Amino acid sequence: MQSAKPAAEAAAPLPVKGGLSKSELNEFKALLLTRKKVLQGDVKTLEDEACKKGSDAAGDLSTLPMHMADLGTDSHEQDISLGLMENESDEIHEIQEAFERIKDGSFGLCETCRKKIPKERLRAIPYTRLCVSCKKKEEGV
Repeated sequence: MQSAKPAAEAAAPLPVKGGLSKSELNEFKALLLTRKKVLQGDVKTLEDEACKKGSDAAGDLSTLPMHMADLGTDSHEQDISLGLMENESDEIHEIQEAFERIKDGSFGLCETCRKKIPKERLRAIPYTRLCVSCKKKEEGV
């Protein structure tokens, strides 16, 4: 016959490999989800804008630039939009990877030194993989 666990032990949050409780992990999941939704909206807006360049929704060709400088400006703006979309897509990928680390229990651990990443850093960049000192080494600072 098994003995019942004390009430205090049963109520305590269970820490995971990264040293975070379930409630802390839920906090970081919420931060990641919020950031992902914002980024997905931004990417969709940038895609829509990049696709609209050159003509309006009604198909009116009067908005097409006729001067070479206008063509260059439009091309440059489209390049910037595509670059922003790529950066935001990369960040969405990092967020997905953070969800995987939450699942496997490695979230909150530096991938280089295996030490705990401070919660303040995780709150600022919830998908971070490295502690501050390892990130500085990686960037050569």
